[in-house]
Amino acid sequence: MTTFQILEGSRAIALTIKNIAPAVISAYPITPQTHIVEDLAKFKSDGQVDYEYIRAESEFAAASIVLGASATGVRVYSATSSQGLLLMTEVIYNIAGMRLPIVMTCANRAVSAPINIWNDQQDVMTIRDAGWILLFAENHQEAVNQHVMAYKLAEQLQLPVMVNVDGFILTHSYEPVIIPDTKLIKKYLPNYKPNAEQYLNTENPITLGALVTPMHYMEIRQELHNDLISSLKTIDQEYKNFQKIFNNKIQNTQTNNGLIEYTGPKNASTILVAMGSVIGTIKDTIDKLPNCNNVGILKIKCFRPFPEKEILQILKSAKYIAVLDKSISLGQMGCLASDIKAICQNKIQAKIQSFIVGLGGKDITEKIIREIIKEVGNKNNRTLFINL
Repeated sequence: MTTFQILEGSRAIALTIKNIAPAVISAYPITPQTHIVEDLAKFKSDGQVDYEYIRAESEFAAASIVLGASATGVRVYSATSSQGLLLMTEVIYNIAGMRLPIVMTCANRAVSAPINIWNDQQDVMTIRDAGWILLFAENHQEAVNQHVMAYKLAEQLQLPVMVNVDGFILTHSYEPVIIPDTKLIKKYLPNYKPNAEQYLNTENPITLGALVTPMHYMEIRQELHNDLISSLKTIDQEYKNFQKIFNNKIQNTQTNNGLIEYTGPKNASTILVAMGSVIGTIKDTIDKLPNCNNVGILKIKCFRPFPEKEILQILKSAKYIAVLDKSISLGQMGCLASDIKAICQNKIQAKIQSFIVGLGGKDITEKIIREIIKEVGNKNNRTLFINL
């Protein structure tokens, strides 16, 4: 199918994974991720697919199952959210350290306490340093595209990839979306054939995740870090390769690649920086502003590895930079804002301010975006919770 369908975000992701055809899927249901894995389980029960769908007793078990399956050299998939991702944390680190090309969806949701099932991005920020490539989708189509690209990146780079979609806002809403069919996907994503030294095989025994000395541990971690940094070029190139095959229309933007997207004037005095579905609200708000010619929007598609060079190229001429975070490093500032300030230090003279929005699913309205544009021009420079 290569025509538009009106689909729930979770359904669109499930259909995409179905067409990618991993060998093993394992997940534990947790709101708002549940619809994805329900659909994948139903595809199996209805006899539409050949993959093994393995039920797990917890998210920790589900992550362990796909780790083990991936270690045998097959393509796998899982999905989770919030407390489920936190329960997986030990395995998440192991997956990256063992260089397993696992793809996972995180339906971003607030972390307890207090208990909250609605969207923010605090969950993924707890594992941002684990060694995964972290992608963020603005809408259904971008989520679909990123999942297909994720497998190509993971298997090419031997790095796990997590695609982040805002819970409920994307997982439970309906939008027009194109689901690439199996034939088109295979043109971009061939069957997975790992090298002999990359998976467990009795005919070619290897060890994954062995005990190492302090000297060798540091070398291995440095290698993982260096490979993540180097992957920025591959992520950008694979985005271009994807566009050629799938013929997706690129929006009218100044910059649009696999790492970032910039919309607005070339030398905007004010730039808003954010990730995920809030970008749509920001775009709609700025389109209605009488002075929108002075405001630009920088969307971060790839949060890890962090595309420092590409971000600085966009921000270099700005006078005011407002970073909108749906997460916070408590006692410090927004997680994205912290990274933006770090790379801009001694390089960009603009005022950079951290704004915390949408925690626990709090609506992010046009009024809030307008208030942020106004506030970033004031003298105040502390982290602000915008809770209108």
